[in-house]
Amino acid sequence: MGPLVPQEIIGEGWNFFIAFIVGIGFGFALEQAGFSSSRKLVGIFYGYDTVVLKVFFSAALVGMLGLLMFSLFDWIDLNLVWVNPTFLWSAIVGGVIMGVGFVVGGFCPGTSVCAAAIGKLDGLMFVGGIFIGIFIFAESFPLVKSLYMAGNFGHLKLSTVLGISQGFLVFLVICAALIMFWIGEAAEKRFAREDITREV
Repeated sequence: MGPLVPQEIIGEGWNFFIAFIVGIGFGFALEQAGFSSSRKLVGIFYGYDTVVLKVFFSAALVGMLGLLMFSLFDWIDLNLVWVNPTFLWSAIVGGVIMGVGFVVGGFCPGTSVCAAAIGKLDGLMFVGGIFIGIFIFAESFPLVKSLYMAGNFGHLKLSTVLGISQGFLVFLVICAALIMFWIGEAAEKRFAREDITREV
């Protein structure tokens, strides 16, 4: 049955409308989870608040299980689901840059937009930084193009790389999530902080 647009069940014009609705829902979910607070977000790095780990691991599991179940019932063809190509070295460099920014400032791109949307100054500063970064990257692209395109492994799937079935991969991720949830709970008890509520 799905994906709906590639199989021409609905027209391409619906893409933007669906993206708009999903974006509103995603932003609402982020705000409700407390992800507009940089103090809450950086708690994952200091161990006093692991809600980021729990929410995103849970979201990944729901998505994986949903896609797997849909494919087993022939409701979706996973071969039609777009998988971004893997450019290894640019992914590593970009991950390091974003990771450092996350630790230092307390936001990733998505959560900074969430914070900016409700008027938080640190979120607004981050969004401004995003646009500056996009401009610098675009203007300097000829200089970094070789790095950006290096390590092109195509459309990789973890199950294919490991040589296991998609169902077994989902099982392994569930086991990893349970272990990480347990570690997160232990960390919150070990590094508990009383006052992380003051906002910018």
